This record gives sequence, structure tokens and C-alpha cells, in this order.
Amino acid sequence: MTPREEILADDGRRHGFFRLALPLLAIAFIGFLTVGIPLPILPIQVHEALGFGTVTVGITIGLQSLATVATRQYAGRLCDSQGPRAAVLLGLPVGSLAGATYLVAALAPGGRIAGLAILLAGRVLLGISESLFLTGTLTWGIGRVGPQHTGRMMAWQGIAIYAALGLGAPMGIAGLHNLGFSGVAVIAMLLPLAALSIGFALPAVAPVPGRRSSFLGMLSQVWQAGLALALATTGFGAIASFLALYYSVRGWPGAGLGFAAFALGYIIVRLFFAGLPDRLGGIAVTVVSLLIEMLGQVILWLAGRAGWALTGAFLSGAGYSLIFPALGVEVMRRVSPQNRGLAVGAYIAFFDIGFALAGPVTGAIAAWFGYPAAFLAGALAAGAAIGLALSAATGNRLKAGPY
Repeated sequence: MTPREEILADDGRRHGFFRLALPLLAIAFIGFLTVGIPLPILPIQVHEALGFGTVTVGITIGLQSLATVATRQYAGRLCDSQGPRAAVLLGLPVGSLAGATYLVAALAPGGRIAGLAILLAGRVLLGISESLFLTGTLTWGIGRVGPQHTGRMMAWQGIAIYAALGLGAPMGIAGLHNLGFSGVAVIAMLLPLAALSIGFALPAVAPVPGRRSSFLGMLSQVWQAGLALALATTGFGAIASFLALYYSVRGWPGAGLGFAAFALGYIIVRLFFAGLPDRLGGIAVTVVSLLIEMLGQVILWLAGRAGWALTGAFLSGAGYSLIFPALGVEVMRRVSPQNRGLAVGAYIAFFDIGFALAGPVTGAIAAWFGYPAAFLAGALAAGAAIGLALSAATGNRLKAGPY
């Protein structure tokens, strides 16, 4: 085959991938708008409209993540036993019900305590919904495009999720100003139903028969890759929590540019290199990515000027970008097909936990040693993740063929 023929063949495979993956990516994007749109306005509703303090605001926002982690096992098991389509078609209506609770909280009489209780119930429902439809769309997508495209599917689903978060925040603020909280609640209620219509139109991927692993057994297979992912998330958490404050204490203008640099590095790598884990192997891509993230965090730790901070943020985003799909490729290679949904749920749970802990842990470090130390912690965590990734590559695992 000539070089030109190889390029044309690769283009054909790529177009085939997007033809199969795009409906699932659309479901993930639209479904996650239900998460992203209310996110910036819920604190306003809880603090200003209902009159609760910042601790209650934090509990309200964090409750969704707790519900998501708690139901990953169920979501994965449902994908394996009844097929991922079942998880998606169950999760999206639950998300719509979460939007309905926001509307009830805004309109129903009963005082501030009742309003808060209804909102908290909605956050639990949304966490359950996210767990079901994200685990389902990823497992469904891998089944449609083939396990050989696991890394690319994971990378593009990540793009869909972050795009929904990025667009959802300004949409939520604009909706609050123009429609009020009730109007935003109606939007959050209708969006999952739009995604549901796409899911109904897609053919199911049949569950693979065979012996099912226990959740604890699955954790024993994925814990090294999962813990490496959780550690890699520390740098992201440090940037999300303390980059703006770091700029402020240094007297640097343009903290928003630092966040933009991180996002730019993340998006560029995902757009142009999403297929690398499938082609080169997950461990090789993970180690290189972690080294790049570590370098970015060290530069942020030592930055003496805003320009160096921008460089560190960009490298952190570029390094962090492929860690989730790269380690995910290794997880999928080491589990049997009939346990793929459970493996996805267990693996993503480590990301949930890592993201939830990154802010408080780096916050405690910053409180004791100053804001730069948060980025040093991110670098050290990336170094520890390299050791775990290499250990995962050489450990004894269940292996059902090359994928």
C-alpha cells in the first residue's frame, strides 16, 4: 500500500468511527448540558434566594458527585447484564426528573427548608442520571466502534463533556437573567428528553454472555490504573482551585488567560492526538503525558512571571488531556467483554473520587505552605502516577486477548 493509500484508508476508518460514535457523543453532550447549565446558578439560588451559607452551597453542589460515585457499580452492572442502551434510556429520564425537582423547588410553597430539601433531592437524582447515561454512552460507544478504538472514544466523549460544561455555564447565567430559575429548570428538564430521542433511534449493542465479575473483583483489576488517574487529577484540581488566587498574590493580571491556556492545551491534544493510545499503547502515552503534566506543574510552582505561569498551565492541560483515555485503553484490554460496563463504571469512579479530593487536599497544602506548593503537590502526584502506571503494565491481570 502506498503512503497515499494508507492516508485514504485511515481517513475512511476515521469517518467510519465518527459515523458510529457521533450519536453517542451527541447524547453525552446534550445530557451533560443538564449538569453544566444549572451549575453556576444553583449557588445563587441556594445562597441568595433561599438564604443559606456557603457550607450549604458546597453540600448542594457536592451531593451530585457523591450520588454519581455511589451508583457507578449499578450503572456498570446494568450495562453488562441488559446492555448499555438500557442504562442510557433509564439515566436520561432520571435527569429530566432532576430538572423537574428544580422547577418544583422554585414554585412550590413551603419555605426555604422545603426548597432546599427538594433541590438536594434533585442533585441526588442528577448524580444517578450522570452515572447511568455516561457509563452507558461510553460502553455503548465502545461496542459500536469496536474495542480497538477505545482510546479515541474516551477522548471524544471527554471533549463532549467539557464542551457541555464550557457552554453550559454561560447558558445557565443567561437563562437566569432572562428566564429566571424556573425557566432554567424547564430547560434542564427538557434537554435529557431530547437526548433520549437520539437513544431510542439507535440500535442496541447486545450484552456479551459469560461469567460476571464482582465489583470488588473488578476493583482489584483496575485499581492501579484508577489510582494513577486519581493522582493525575491533582494537578487539574490545583489549577481549578488556586490558579486565580496564585495570580492575585503575585500581582499578575490575566488569570483568565491561565485557565484558557490549560483548556487550549487540553483541547489541542485531544483533537489531534486522540488516537495515540489505541495505536501506541496506553502505558506509553500515559507515561509521556504524565511527564508533560509534571513539567507544567513544576513550571507553575517556580514561575516568576505570568508568562511562565501560562506556559505551565498550557503544558499541564496538554499532559492531562490523554491520561484518562490512555489508562482506559489499558483497563479495557485487561477485562473480558462481558464485564466491560462494570470496568467502565469502576474506572470512572476513580476519576470522580480524584476530582472530589483534589481541591480539599491541595487546599490544605496551600494553607500550610502557600499557593505555589499546590502545584508542587500536583507534580509529585503525577510522579507517583507514573509509578502506578508502570506497575499496572507489569502486574498480573485478567487478559481476554488483545482487547
